[in-house]
Amino acid sequence: MSRHMSRHRSPRAARGSLWSRRAAYPALAAAAVVVLLAVWVAMDLPPLSDGGSNATTRSGGPGWSATPGAPAAPSPSAPSPSAPSPSSSPLPTASPSADPDQALSERLAPILKATTASLSVAVLDVEDGDGADYGVRSGTETYDTASIVKVDILAALLLKAQDQGRLLTTQEKSYATSMIQVSDNASADALWQAIGGADGLDAANERLGLTSTTGGSGPLWGLTQSTAADQIALLSAVFGIDSGSPLGSGSRTYIQGLMGGISAGQDWGVSAAGVATGLKNGWLARSATGLWDINSIGRIVADGHGYLVAVLSSGSVSKEAGISLVEKAAKTAVAVSAAEDAGDTEDDGDAT
Repeated sequence: MSRHMSRHRSPRAARGSLWSRRAAYPALAAAAVVVLLAVWVAMDLPPLSDGGSNATTRSGGPGWSATPGAPAAPSPSAPSPSAPSPSSSPLPTASPSADPDQALSERLAPILKATTASLSVAVLDVEDGDGADYGVRSGTETYDTASIVKVDILAALLLKAQDQGRLLTTQEKSYATSMIQVSDNASADALWQAIGGADGLDAANERLGLTSTTGGSGPLWGLTQSTAADQIALLSAVFGIDSGSPLGSGSRTYIQGLMGGISAGQDWGVSAAGVATGLKNGWLARSATGLWDINSIGRIVADGHGYLVAVLSSGSVSKEAGISLVEKAAKTAVAVSAAEDAGDTEDDGDAT
């Protein structure tokens, strides 16, 4: 009897033993979890995957944490989960635009391909000071100015009058008006002498910031040598873009007024690129070759934007061909500058 009872416990006793064993399972499981976590942290392993296949997270990439916790609630100022973190990926900055000189050269290439003439072209945005210029095809560094030098002559005359503390005389004003507005050569001859010829022009140009312009020898003011870039410097002094212009406000206003009243028939040139608020053209047939120098300088407004434009050319087969070439070049220069302005605006928008 006793042996039987030792081999067979009562149902109550069996249930009690079972419950005691079951009661021990949670404690054992908890202990196992603690050990596992301790080993995991000690080995510096990444957290277990949530079931996805994000290789970046599983390899310890951005967002990896050795101490998992509840995800933080997004705040209004925090970047969206899909946006890069400011600390690891900065905001995009304005991409550098194409070099404007190179852009102008590329845009002028098909125009020059269709002619044997050469060009010197420059443009300046009067609002932001950005510009572009193009040299020459044949390597010639300067061009005959022809009658565009008349603006330079007038500027030199006004500087001389300023230095003497006087206004222009009635006769000087008459010469100046005829010289600029109808391109009268006799008036230019008189004022060329009044400023002291090439020496007087060169001295004035040193003050005006022209570095590659040399007065014509003797009475030949039309053979003054210059570049488009120097003509932009002259225009900057005349139109007040150069804050250091030696020309006083009264002198600038006077030249601007005359350049704003060019006679009909002489109002071609850079005016093809917009509405001209100041203009002076020059044209000269070279007796040795029969080819034409055609030049144009001025201030124009295109799409509400102001530009100083200078185009000097040599070697055109006719006056008409030269005018057409100059006008195409002026339009191209303004288009390149306008595109550069548009690119700056778009880049600024991307960067904010």
